[in-house]
Amino acid sequence: MSSQRMPTDLEEGWGFMQTGITKLRNILEGLPELQFNSEEYIMLYTTIYNMCTQKPPYDYSQQLYDKYKGSFDVYIISTVLPSLIEKHGEFMLRELVKRWANHKVMVRWLSRFFYYLDRYFITRRSLPPLNEVGLTCFRELVYKEINGKVRDAVISLIDQEREGEQIDRALLKNVLDIFVEIGMGNMECYENDFEESMLNDTAAYYSRKASNWILEDSCPDYMIKAEECLKREKDRVSHYLHSSSEQKLLEKVQHELLSVYASQLLEKEHSGCHALLRDDKLEDLSRMYRLFCRIPRGLDPVSQIFKQHITNEGTALVKQAEDAASNKKAEKKDVVGLQEQVFVRKVIELHDKYMEYVTACFMNNSLFHKALKEAFEVFCNKGVAGSSSAELLSTFCDNILKKGGSEKLGDEAIEETLEKVVKLLAYISDKDLFGEFYRKKLARRLLFDKSNNDEHERSILTKLKQQCGGQFTSKMEGMVTDLTLARENQTNFEEYLSSNSQANPVIDLTVTVLTTGFWPSYKSFDLNLPAEMVKCVEVFKEFYQTKTKHRRLSWIYSLGTCNVIGKFEPKFLELIVTTYQASVLLLFNASDRLSYSEIMMQLNLTDDDIVRLLHSLSCAKYKILNKEPNTKTISPTDYFEFNTKFTDKMRRIKIPLPPVDEKKKVIEDVDKDRRYAIDASIVRIMKSRKILGHQQLVMECVEQLGRMFKPDFKAIKKRIEDLITRDYLERDKENANMYRYLA
Repeated sequence: MSSQRMPTDLEEGWGFMQTGITKLRNILEGLPELQFNSEEYIMLYTTIYNMCTQKPPYDYSQQLYDKYKGSFDVYIISTVLPSLIEKHGEFMLRELVKRWANHKVMVRWLSRFFYYLDRYFITRRSLPPLNEVGLTCFRELVYKEINGKVRDAVISLIDQEREGEQIDRALLKNVLDIFVEIGMGNMECYENDFEESMLNDTAAYYSRKASNWILEDSCPDYMIKAEECLKREKDRVSHYLHSSSEQKLLEKVQHELLSVYASQLLEKEHSGCHALLRDDKLEDLSRMYRLFCRIPRGLDPVSQIFKQHITNEGTALVKQAEDAASNKKAEKKDVVGLQEQVFVRKVIELHDKYMEYVTACFMNNSLFHKALKEAFEVFCNKGVAGSSSAELLSTFCDNILKKGGSEKLGDEAIEETLEKVVKLLAYISDKDLFGEFYRKKLARRLLFDKSNNDEHERSILTKLKQQCGGQFTSKMEGMVTDLTLARENQTNFEEYLSSNSQANPVIDLTVTVLTTGFWPSYKSFDLNLPAEMVKCVEVFKEFYQTKTKHRRLSWIYSLGTCNVIGKFEPKFLELIVTTYQASVLLLFNASDRLSYSEIMMQLNLTDDDIVRLLHSLSCAKYKILNKEPNTKTISPTDYFEFNTKFTDKMRRIKIPLPPVDEKKKVIEDVDKDRRYAIDASIVRIMKSRKILGHQQLVMECVEQLGRMFKPDFKAIKKRIEDLITRDYLERDKENANMYRYLA
């Protein structure tokens, strides 16, 4: 027969559990007590198991659940709270850490004893699990009672540490872990009961510090302190605060130390941002960047000061160059060209210097690239002594690229300098003007064999193409290619002459054939060539006809040069002259004395040209012709004779012609091109939009053309009027500010 176990009574069962709980409390309180052995553990576990599995009304699950919580309450009220309330400051914190550790041990053991409740009763009734009940007791009875005192004690220790005292960081870490753990997976307790006050205290602390430092310290010293403080606060987080506090904490410190005093700091009289830029304090500027990039819009004022500083330095360079140029004018010295070279050099150096700041101190930040660009655009478009910056840059390039230019540089230095010039070009609004000046000078270098090196010529064209697009350089590239072809052509001509004995031009002849579209337009007059030269032209024509039937040659005598032998009484001299000068001199083979008007008649040239030619041969350095009357200027009533007595210590002399000022012509050409460009742009826009308001048309036009030049609003308006008269556009009947496209 089977025996049935008698149900365990609640009083009796709980009495047995009570002994176990008391033993556990004694162990935690450090009283002499043996550890639990496995038999005791199993007995306690089984007691609970039995009391929960008995048939009703002997199932004591609910009562045991309540008694489980009650045993914590009794222990806390009788023992834990009194031990905490009597202590203060660091001692209280140590006690709290110890009590919390004990409490967690107690929860762990009791949950094991009462484990069966967790498995069935709690799950079925959806009640808080044992572990949570245990921790909640501590939260309700201990934490809520003393968290204010604990928080204040922790904050006071943090402030002591900020003042340089040694504190027990491990203790703080343990205390703050309680704030996190007591939330049981939720950060609310840490944030509301500790972090908020700690952040306010931090703000107040640094606010006090900053208000003193801003008065006592220079900007660099202040920034060193600020950076140090930020570093220490970050360190504080890694040692004892919760990682989620880092961002909030640093923002508080940044706000008090930097945001509040930003403008005062940047504008400190002898040490602020201006002074750091003036004295090239790269390390301090880097620190300023590191600090101010942390605060919202903090870099805006720094980049503004940077821009202002560069603008001032650049404008000072312009003024310096202006002053130097006007001094030279006063002294009547022609060193203006040299001054301008120096000016461009200095602008390049300025750009190098501040580009280095942008990359090294300001970490390539786009705000500072923009500041640099805007500053350079201000003074790079000012021009010096009546020359636009477009002209100055093209002259600078010319001096680098031509033989015997004022810049004596090695190949690498030339490449590097050209690279920098093209960078400066980016800031110049009249790129088309630069292009035209450059093309004129390139033509002179190529035609008069003045170019230093074809490689460099091609290299800068590649750089310009990247900067300004293929259209900008296509003609120039054509010019360089033309010369290579012209050299081949000359070789073929020489071969033709040696194989055709009857084709003998008597004079050594070199002809450069160019493609009209690529080169600047040159005046070609019907100069009456001397007979000797006519033969040359005929021979070359015949040769050229053998190569191509479809091309027409037009001769530009104004670009030609001749070597002429002068038979003077003291000795024969070789004269290097232009074709025009040679034509004048050859007239004196047939006549001893000629008047101004006779020379003009025989050569078929304009007054301007005749005056320049005769001046160069009779009034300048080399007097090949004698003039009556012997004055310094040429007038239509003068007479000329060959000067047989002329001599010179050199065997070969070059007789210069005064240069024609091409500047006016270049500017006129560019203006004409701009009119076409504006027309084309307006038509392009209107064709795609069909109908558009005046303001918008102007804005779109400016944007389209902005890469090459800054079109003037008046000019655009004028072109619109012109296109209306030419029936490309019409004004809207209702609204005069609207235009329609007429296809």
